[in-house]
Order: sequence, then C-alpha cells, then structure tokens
Amino acid sequence: MGYLALLAALCLGAATVARGQLTDNFYNGCCPQAANIVRARVSAAMQAEARMGASLLRLHFHDCFVNGCDGSILLDGSNSEKLAAPNLNSVRGFDVVDAIKADLEKACPGVVSCADVLALAAKYGVLLSGGPDYDVLLGRRDGLVANQSGANSNLPSPFDPITKIIKKFSDVGLNTNDVVILSGGHTIGRARCALFSNRLSNFSATSSVDPTLDSSLASSLQSLCQGGDGNQTAALDVGSPDTFDNHYFQNLLGQKGLLSSDQGLFSSADGANTTKALVQLYSYNSERFRCDFGRSMVKMGNISPLTGSAGQIRTNCHAVN
Repeated sequence: MGYLALLAALCLGAATVARGQLTDNFYNGCCPQAANIVRARVSAAMQAEARMGASLLRLHFHDCFVNGCDGSILLDGSNSEKLAAPNLNSVRGFDVVDAIKADLEKACPGVVSCADVLALAAKYGVLLSGGPDYDVLLGRRDGLVANQSGANSNLPSPFDPITKIIKKFSDVGLNTNDVVILSGGHTIGRARCALFSNRLSNFSATSSVDPTLDSSLASSLQSLCQGGDGNQTAALDVGSPDTFDNHYFQNLLGQKGLLSSDQGLFSSADGANTTKALVQLYSYNSERFRCDFGRSMVKMGNISPLTGSAGQIRTNCHAVN
C-alpha cells in the first residue's frame, strides 16, 4: 500500500472507531497538517481582505442549517443552495474554500471532507479576527445532494421576528442561548442595504420606520443606501467591524444593531422576554461571550453530521465524485 493510500485508510479506520462521533483528533494519523493548511490559506485571504473571516464563518453557519453540516452549500447545479434567496449574491468565500481543498488534496488526497474544511475555515476566520480558539470536532463526510428549498425555508432571516428565529434554531437542536451567542458572530462582517433598508423610512432624511434604530445611524445608512441597488454594504458592528469582540452587544444597548433581527434581541417585546438579559450580560462580560461562543460553534458544528460510511469525501467541493 502506497503512502497516500495508507493515509486515507487511517482516516477510514478513525471513522470506524468513532462510530458516528466527531472528534478533535480525527486527522492526527491521516492528515496531521490539515489544520495548518487551512489556517495558512485563511490567513492569506484575510490579509487581502479582513472581511473574509466573517464570510467563512457565515458559510459554515449557512451550511449547517440545511441538511446538517455536510458541505451541501458548496454544491453547484439547478438545486444549488447558492441560488436560494438567503444566499444568492450574498454568501461568499467559495474561492478560499477551493484553494484550501486544492492544498489538502495535494497533501492528503481523498481524506479531508469539504464539510470539515468549512468548519476549520470558520474557526480560523474567528480566531484570526481576534476571537476565541475553540477545538473544532472533525470527521464529517460530505453530502450528495443540495437542498435549495431547505435553504429558503430553514435559514434564519434578518426579517424574521425573534420567536421565529428561535424556532428555526430549535428545529436543528439549538436553544435560545445559542440564538444570542451565535448572533454575536455579527461582531465581524458586513451586510447589504437590501437586508436592512426595511428599517429606513423610504430613505427619508428625517425619519426611521424602526424606532429602535439610533437616529444618527439611520441617517448615515440612508445616505449609504440612497439610490443604490441594495448591494452597498455596512458594518454589522459599528465601531469594530473586523475585530471579534463584544462591541456588537454594546451596540444593541445603544440601538445600533444593523439588522432588525439583531436589534430585536434587545429591543423587541419577544427579545425582552427571552434574549435581552443575555445581551446585557455579554455587553459587559467579554470573556463570558468568547467562551460561550466557542461552545455554541462546536454545538452548531454537530448538527446532523454524516460520519462513518455515509456520504463521501468529495474531491471537488462543487460536485459529487
């Protein structure tokens, strides 16, 4: 047996031993350099564009909420999740994932799944933005089908009320605390005008549809989005858009959440009953947020993974083998 075939066999053996469980040392024997390869590519991408860390985090999130964490968001085709309304002209970072996968295929062909690439890329997107260094559990295999209708219906929307977002999280095994914690991922990244213009009063210079939106922020957003095509972007975290910190929660206390789903965690009647206290806690306890964020990311990454002999290890993340 050649060396590369031996590496693949070692991972197959690990999958058998794991018996459906993800582990933090899955690739230790068959591709020990996997994490370093992912980190190097993410680091280079973020040096070129700091926002990419947030984009990779979002890719992992949008993957896990549809069919579980199986890499299905990466598949092309007429049923592609990329073409679903929440993803179209919105999710990004596919070129970074492709570059990571190409490097891994050279080092350990047929070993590291695209689903695990997404989980690791999200981890390093967070870490290299100044976020926590949490242990990613690995051993996912890749799905064989995309689910465009599932992406349209299952992904939390910035237009959803808090109760509906909580329900969508609950449907995949996440609780209300996870809603607040993972929403805190908006401490990095940007959003298009199309996702928050519902909070602006026909781009009026004097009023805001949403009374929970800070008036000075509303004015600057109106100027940004005026006459545009909806694709102009604004920072999700006013003040520190590329740094992972707890400023996102401080913004909510000052009515400076960009999306209605963000501000609703603190200001809506539903939020007051379910999520407000946690927003307040994280607004002054940064370390608690960092610790809890890592735990919720691991929990999210364990949504219905394919393991053992299920699915496959896709050679090209855009298509089944």
